[in-house]
Amino acid sequence: MKTVTIASSARGIRRLLARATEDNLILRAPDGREFILAEIDDFNREIELTRKNKALMKLLASRSKPKKRVPLAEVRKQLALTKRSAA
Repeated sequence: MKTVTIASSARGIRRLLARATEDNLILRAPDGREFILAEIDDFNREIELTRKNKALMKLLASRSKPKKRVPLAEVRKQLALTKRSAA
């Protein structure tokens, strides 16, 4: 990866950088190619941005809910197994 220093006279780019401090940006070129502009910062900033992502938080909450469990006796019954044959 290469580092490029932005000149203070590049107002348009500086505005984009200011916006990228608030939220990551997808930059779309006239030819349709897309680029990501994201602030490289410490881990705490990443956590803050992740927590603000409502869709991701909803997904994680739904995945963390306990799943329905089936007792072992019920599994044996459904599979017509006895304790002896399961071992």
